[in-house]
Amino acid sequence: MSFNEYEQKFKALADQKRLQILYELCQRGNTCVCDLTEIVDMPQSKLSYHLKILLDAGLITKETKGTWSYYELNSTEIGALLSEQLCCIFRPRAADSCC
Repeated sequence: MSFNEYEQKFKALADQKRLQILYELCQRGNTCVCDLTEIVDMPQSKLSYHLKILLDAGLITKETKGTWSYYELNSTEIGALLSEQLCCIFRPRAADSCC
């Protein structure tokens, strides 16, 4: 991975709203953008801006079903970037969880 790719990923993480989006995706799993607007209390246009940054950084994945887009945390990427302590914030509680 190049320094530019790392910079893009860490810039994506350096925003409170994007961290909230990641946290909510972690807690809920695959989530429709229509539901995320209510969860994070943000208009869809602003939410789409933040989702694109996270998507371009590879921190989330997107699946389109009909006219709706569903987003999910890219757990592999999050686990590779963050320390065990930080990644626990973005991992659902499970038997294999670090927490």
